[in-house]
Amino acid sequence: MTTQATAPRIVGVVGRSPEPDVVDALLRVCAGFEARGARMRIEPQLWPDERSTGILPAELDLIVTLGGDGTLLRGARMVAAHRAPVLGINLGHLGFLTSIAVPEIDHAIAQLFNGEYWIDERMTLNVTVERKDGGDSENFLALNDAVVHKGGLARIVRLTVELEPDRLAIGSYNADGVILATPTGSTAYSLSAGGPIVFPSVDCIVTTPICPHSLVVRPIVLPASAVVAVRAVGPAEGLILTVDGQDGAELQPGDRVVVRRGPHSVKLVRFKDANFFSTMRKKLHWALQPAEAT
Repeated sequence: MTTQATAPRIVGVVGRSPEPDVVDALLRVCAGFEARGARMRIEPQLWPDERSTGILPAELDLIVTLGGDGTLLRGARMVAAHRAPVLGINLGHLGFLTSIAVPEIDHAIAQLFNGEYWIDERMTLNVTVERKDGGDSENFLALNDAVVHKGGLARIVRLTVELEPDRLAIGSYNADGVILATPTGSTAYSLSAGGPIVFPSVDCIVTTPICPHSLVVRPIVLPASAVVAVRAVGPAEGLILTVDGQDGAELQPGDRVVVRRGPHSVKLVRFKDANFFSTMRKKLHWALQPAEAT
């Protein structure tokens, strides 16, 4: 956790689509920031006017995402290399990573310009696809997770997970796939697959098999310094890499997916009284007392 008191001068806005609720939130965001002298940069599909000339991440002091966690993940990957903080406004259902709801927009903007907020830094993953045929490798940045899994019909695959550089075998899984998650991603797909909840400031990589065909196969928490490689054993047609549920690549037999700590962290804007456990209780109903659950 770090504090920050610099008022944003150039603000980018990304959104899931130009639906009425998104446009309403967009107009409130623009009014609040422009009244305080900030300049806006808006994705063209959201609002076609002179501010919608496209977003250059390097010039932004802040990026605002209008949508759910998927929109926040997309905006975060846009600016991670340029260190701009991300303010997520929840227009989805869960919004675990987002900071505020639409009714809180005006107050949140006032807090930003008064320096009444803090920055929650989250580690990322660098995900590389190494091609067996020697073709060009592909690189991705993940805030949540990288998932190696089968596409199409529900069939199991045998995957070997190793630690580089010595190819020290962690193990082989007969499973539907494997998730390599950050602490941020530990409360996403990994949690649904039986993985542990990891406090965001604990730097690590969580390896979670998806529906393994053995009761003794369990998730493993590795240090953030680990370099993890995943490859299929034997034929593996239809194998897919999915990054943050949005990006990815098709994998050919013999390809390897190598995951290591990313070179950049993502900076999430948080406000007073917001913390990981209050978010867990509010969004996931974590450890509620009977009176709180009603």
